Amino acid sequence: MNVAVEKLITPEINQPARYLGQELGAKRKPWESAVVRWSLTYPEVYEVGVSNLGHVILYNILNTQPRQLCDRAYLPAPDFSQKLRETKTPLFAVESRHFLIDFDILGFSLSYELGATNILEMLDLAGIPLTWEDRQNYSVWGDPQNSDQPHYPLIFAGGQTATSNPEPYADFFDFIALGDGEELLPEIGLVLEECKKKGLDRKAVLLDLAQIPGVYVPQFYQMAEDGSIHPKHPDVPAKILRRVAAPMPAYSIKFVPYVQTVHDRLVIEVRRGCTRGCRFCQPGMLTRPARDVEPEDVIQAVEKGMKETGYNEFSLLSLSCSDYLSLPSVGMEIKNRLKDYNVSLSLPSQRVDRFDENIANILGGARQSGLTFAPEAGTQRMRDIINKGLTNEELLTGVKTAFEQGWEKIKLYFMIGLPGETDGDVLGIAETVAWLQRECSAKDRRKLNFNLTISNFTPKPHTPFQWHSVSTTEFQRKQKLLRQEFRQMRGVKVNFTDVRISAMEDFVGRGDRRLGPVVRRAWELGAGMDSWWESLDRAFGAWTQAIEEAGLSWKYRRVESGEWNLIEETGNSQEQDYAVLLDQPLPWDHIDSGIDKNWLKEDLKRALEAAIVPDCSFESCSHCGVCGTDFGHNIVIKSPPIPQFAGEFIPNTQRVQRLRVGFGKLGDMALVGHLDLFRLFDRAIRRASIPLAFTGGYRPNPRISIAFALPLGATSSGEIVDFELTESMNIEEFRQKLAQGLPDTIPLYQIQEVPLDLPSLTDAVEKAEYYLTLNWIGKENAIPEWLNWINAVKATSEILWEKTTKSGKKNIINLREQLFELEMISPEDQRLRYVGSCRNDGTQLRPELMIKMLEQVTGQEFQVLQIHRQQLLTQS
Repeated sequence: MNVAVEKLITPEINQPARYLGQELGAKRKPWESAVVRWSLTYPEVYEVGVSNLGHVILYNILNTQPRQLCDRAYLPAPDFSQKLRETKTPLFAVESRHFLIDFDILGFSLSYELGATNILEMLDLAGIPLTWEDRQNYSVWGDPQNSDQPHYPLIFAGGQTATSNPEPYADFFDFIALGDGEELLPEIGLVLEECKKKGLDRKAVLLDLAQIPGVYVPQFYQMAEDGSIHPKHPDVPAKILRRVAAPMPAYSIKFVPYVQTVHDRLVIEVRRGCTRGCRFCQPGMLTRPARDVEPEDVIQAVEKGMKETGYNEFSLLSLSCSDYLSLPSVGMEIKNRLKDYNVSLSLPSQRVDRFDENIANILGGARQSGLTFAPEAGTQRMRDIINKGLTNEELLTGVKTAFEQGWEKIKLYFMIGLPGETDGDVLGIAETVAWLQRECSAKDRRKLNFNLTISNFTPKPHTPFQWHSVSTTEFQRKQKLLRQEFRQMRGVKVNFTDVRISAMEDFVGRGDRRLGPVVRRAWELGAGMDSWWESLDRAFGAWTQAIEEAGLSWKYRRVESGEWNLIEETGNSQEQDYAVLLDQPLPWDHIDSGIDKNWLKEDLKRALEAAIVPDCSFESCSHCGVCGTDFGHNIVIKSPPIPQFAGEFIPNTQRVQRLRVGFGKLGDMALVGHLDLFRLFDRAIRRASIPLAFTGGYRPNPRISIAFALPLGATSSGEIVDFELTESMNIEEFRQKLAQGLPDTIPLYQIQEVPLDLPSLTDAVEKAEYYLTLNWIGKENAIPEWLNWINAVKATSEILWEKTTKSGKKNIINLREQLFELEMISPEDQRLRYVGSCRNDGTQLRPELMIKMLEQVTGQEFQVLQIHRQQLLTQS
């Protein structure tokens, strides 16, 4: 069944365009064409979910598979969740608008320890039982002959958290996809297709899936008293392999949303995996080996993606982007090829020891992006303990290079609570920042500013530090030390992570199957991801209450008190306890990440001695156990020569032609806001390669001017936008090119050339004509007196309204002076037409003011059902 989304969108719903789907580049395969129907269900709001590169890649790959269809769904915001529950509408996918329960398989991304509560929220909204046990007696496949027969799709999770330790979430999923999904998910799809043809029941389907390397089916395993996991079915493996795939940049070109997203840019992966060996870093351990992408593949993907999407920014992604040796060469080549498109490059957090003028040059330009480094620790000793591979000299050289290349603010990441850390190491963070400020100074330049994020170290499975933790009180004490040090320091902004979040992440992240009821109860008590930001106290209270009700408070208190503090001066008896602790089974031992557990133990011992392990991508093998037939080997590609810089983008400010375009805003586009509409036109112009003029100055902007913003939710057949071009174009050619990049719900009407010296569009508009469909809220069986009410308004010379300005000043406005025409064009449909002021000085008779006038004069109450702007009237 398809959901009528427009009926769910009422004025109180914020950002309604996030529920529309229908983006440029969305696949929209016919429902009946597929044998197996997937929905990738991202447990965050739309703006976050569509920004996730893995979500985009897997969506694109699945939709290339024959007889397979992949749609998408996202966590609704609280206002829309409430609307779904009030109307008893199950959660749906954004493209087909089919209920999630109609699909064969739902895949959730689990990339954060506390994110499972959002997954439970989505399952509940979809009307799907939360646990595999509650679904086990129901078929996966719907019965076409009996639509009333209940069935539930397979529910699985993937992502870093699901791969590292799936046990706290094992109750909720039919299976877990471990590691990279690019090859794994199509294999799952082929098995499901065969299972569906045979009509296999749920258990048989899952047993078939369990034969695929990388698929973990929790119900075929059981937990021992010590928390370890063992098979209870003879036909499943004792250890489940993490899957590894090569990056596929061709599948990274994303659909283009109508709303601004968290990462509103094209993102292309250049390197997967990291072999730096930072001992705290789970992604670095769980993504080995390192695999570089061929430089030409990156260049082609970016060039193609920028032209197809119309974005003005792209990002090259990797865990350690600077370790992609071709970065300066690739970045410069792309910059040269796209020089005339006014695009900029951004990079994630970089290795400061590899930051040089070559990388600075590819980041510079008209819109210089932010710069982030992660020294992690404030002293050389601590950086050696964590195997950061960074010296003070390298840190200073990188930061100084950034300062000399024009950056005035840099973001730095540090951690506290690392194994072996002393108060001197903690205070070393402040000393290091002060030292960098002193060294990076110059005449006639502002002092270098820093934004610092100081997080609390949280131990992660599959890392050498998985056996360590720090007490909450110790974190609080160390934060207090740093706050005192930074209080007197100028040009430094410091953000600390709340210790309660860190403790809860640790408790869940290293937990076992006993935490399933805790996660469920925390969700029932309102602990969603949004609750941490809206009310940390409430979210923390929900989790602690859930822990207490599950009888696990004793375990949480051990985490809070730092139960595994290993880095101490040890005597013989303590060393014996230390060895016993390292040999204890862990809840994630059945996950074969490729890294030898004994190597992790040895590396922890090396940390105690502050011994460094070199990066095996560029030096000798560290013998971690990954490289081999199951996981492959490091692939490091030598950098091609860096091309000569072709010069920065020079905005063409010459205005040769101004085209005034009348357009409509119909259907779903009524839910797209004014700023998002501007971005839509900008990207359509870029995709069409129309020669648009730019403003001058430090940040050149495209010369696009849209007349007065339409109320959100209102339709229109009378909008106007001006485009100023650097070359004269035939009007019909312009129409065809622009229309190709716009949805059908933005129809183009008349296009005319207007003189360049005419007043701006906003100055030219004087009046607006609206059609309003109303609902009279009157007495039962009473007949509305529309003609009398309309005439009463027209006969009134003064209708006053108190307007409050942005500064708080109150002005009395006579709204009647702003009304020029008013008539009831359809009493049966309760539809009226009016023409009112619409001027750039703020004199605008908006629809809500028209209703105020009507209510004030008649003493009646009216509800607006629909707003349609018929036309904007310009000066004659």
